Amino acid sequence: MTDQIKLLAAVLLVVAGVAGFYLLADSLLAVRVLVVLAGVAGAGFVAWKTAPGQQFEGFARDSVKEARKVVWPTRKETLQTTGIVFAFVVVMAILMWVVDASLLTAVKWLMGRSDS
Repeated sequence: MTDQIKLLAAVLLVVAGVAGFYLLADSLLAVRVLVVLAGVAGAGFVAWKTAPGQQFEGFARDSVKEARKVVWPTRKETLQTTGIVFAFVVVMAILMWVVDASLLTAVKWLMGRSDS
């Protein structure tokens, strides 16, 4: 029950931040944005103190550990893969253009509207 109250308080903090943004319409934009950020930060802190927040923190820590285990490609491998993808896109674009032009010519011929 306390977690639900904390989560409700977190939602209310976000709502208060957004409401403050509109209530301070005559203030500087930076102040209005800071009010929203303060509401979101407060909501995050309150939500972090709940059981789901603690579970999320554990999940985030495990995710970082797993991401560090990944063998990332080297710069050379990344450039080669990017080049292959770029070449494939160019070839497919040319192929699609040829098919489109062929179909356009065929439809014009079938309708008796040749350009010559």
